[in-house]
Amino acid sequence: MKKTLLSTIVLLALAACGGSQSGDTAKSTSSGSNQAATNALNIFNWSNYVDESTVEDFKKQNNLKLNYTTYESNEALEAKMLTGQSGYDLAVPGVAFLPRQIQAGAYQKINKDLIPNYKNIDPALLKLLTDASPDATEYAVPYFMGANTIAITAKGKEALGGKLPENGWDLLFKPEYTNKLKGCGITLWDTPSEMFPIVLKYIGKDPKGSNPADVDAAAAVLQAIRPDVKRFSPSVIDELARGDVCLAAGNGGDLNLAKARSEEVKNNVGIEVLNPKGMGIWVESWVIPKDAKNVANAHKYINYTLDPEVAAKNGNAVTFAPASLPAREKMDPKLVATRSIFPTAEDIANGFVMPQMSDATKKQTTQLWQKLKMGK
Repeated sequence: MKKTLLSTIVLLALAACGGSQSGDTAKSTSSGSNQAATNALNIFNWSNYVDESTVEDFKKQNNLKLNYTTYESNEALEAKMLTGQSGYDLAVPGVAFLPRQIQAGAYQKINKDLIPNYKNIDPALLKLLTDASPDATEYAVPYFMGANTIAITAKGKEALGGKLPENGWDLLFKPEYTNKLKGCGITLWDTPSEMFPIVLKYIGKDPKGSNPADVDAAAAVLQAIRPDVKRFSPSVIDELARGDVCLAAGNGGDLNLAKARSEEVKNNVGIEVLNPKGMGIWVESWVIPKDAKNVANAHKYINYTLDPEVAAKNGNAVTFAPASLPAREKMDPKLVATRSIFPTAEDIANGFVMPQMSDATKKQTTQLWQKLKMGK
């Protein structure tokens, strides 16, 4: 049912990943309205974030040289985007990183006239974007949304005597539980920008970490369970699916993808993705880097991903909630009913939108995370 990991696929490499030939040089524009037609497109996206056949179909339909490369973290994406020389035409930053990148001038404005399927976008996702940054919808078009949560395996539940705490986050943040689970393996999601807001929310503090003392308190929670952590992983899909670990935090789509892969091979890992209060809600959107050379094709691809058939195919393949609202009627009903993929209004109300942290807080959390990984 699911496709294999799309780690780095180059459908047809371009010189320096920079795009078109000299004859394809784009006209100067920030909206794409006067963008010259080209025969190339360079996409930078998360791994496991598309049905590969839809990319191939788009390439063939438009007779393009299409380069598709992937990354594993928002930090990796930001490092590439803020140089101003990314070499890509499309990227997909998370909502917590998007405002800073917009402010830094990393992206071109979107020309919605070139995206007729924009009308299909779930209005709730557009609201999430504008709540994060008032001008976000001028630069970004939603692709997927979801929640950051936690998953436990049958072996993990067995280690706890079959009884889970009322608050699922206790499994990861209280030593009384992690001490019992360390034998079957705990993995921490190796991204401080995702983990610290979750811990801050868990201890009743502002997820933005605006108070340095609160960030230190969150780090203390993580330090307390650090001896029980088996590994730090940027993506937990494969190790969770194999049963290498019995407890993992991650985004709901990845955790459910691990569950699906485990069920495909019938290895009886028994993954359960939980829906605790305080899940981190996010939306990830298409953006066009400032240095993009194939802007018309970038708009065309964004429009393509919002087509209900294409969006449903992508959503079914990667177990995330697509931005295209009519696509949900075409998706597997079991996925649409899964709250860790499609969080309910109550889940959103009980959770929080993944925040943009200040530069000072980002530096603090990164330093604390490195100490945590080194066991200091």
